[in-house]
Amino acid sequence: MSNNPIGIFDSGVGGTSIWKEIHQLLPHEHSIYLADSFNAPYGPKGTEIITELSIKNTELLLKKGCKLIVVACNTATTNAIAYLRQSYDVPFIGIEPAIKPAALNTKSNAVGILATKGTLSSTLFSETSGRFANNVKVIEREGKGIVELIENGKLYSDNMKLLLSQYLEPMLEANIDYLVLGCTHYPYLIPMLLELLPPHVKIIDSGEAVARQTKAVLTENDLLNTEITTPKLEFYTNGSMDVMRSLLGEGFNVEYLKF
Repeated sequence: MSNNPIGIFDSGVGGTSIWKEIHQLLPHEHSIYLADSFNAPYGPKGTEIITELSIKNTELLLKKGCKLIVVACNTATTNAIAYLRQSYDVPFIGIEPAIKPAALNTKSNAVGILATKGTLSSTLFSETSGRFANNVKVIEREGKGIVELIENGKLYSDNMKLLLSQYLEPMLEANIDYLVLGCTHYPYLIPMLLELLPPHVKIIDSGEAVARQTKAVLTENDLLNTEITTPKLEFYTNGSMDVMRSLLGEGFNVEYLKF
């Protein structure tokens, strides 16, 4: 099993930001990435549909022999990971907005969270926020329209800049000093966010922590690939191959797969 691939799925191309962190930390691991761009975004969908889509993605990755599955989607994690863990024997790694470090380190006592509707309205998010950010002012904003623009290849468009300015305005008025990115598509916005935010505002995403957790769980379960080989890296999408290629960079093969 240790030579089997890590499986990663997301409601589109955003989770490639997580894949990059995992690949950097675990360069010899084989991996299969599944972008369910046809059904993006998951955020506005209800828990039942999000769970059904997560089951479909999980079963496809299991058929391809994956030894561990990373749910590289905040919305799928907060709505479906408990069910997935109960239903399948492989380990699952989830993604949660990094509220804890922001709440513990804020000096202004105000943090901003940009996330999808599905994440912000979930029980898991509410519990995490209540546990770590009770005494901190949390300014939540649903990043409506952001995932759609990224999935349509309009990452650096004027529309994107306008949306971000609107979502950041109430956060800046509240004097936030941390911005938590609660969707795996959002790290691709960091260059633009750095232009729009004052220099003292720190941006936090979950990618590096997820990679460390993936390594820890593989180690615990004796699933680390100990062979020093060139890894097989597979990328599948049921949306635009060009958009995924533009985010991954050159040298990666992206295939269209109807699922």
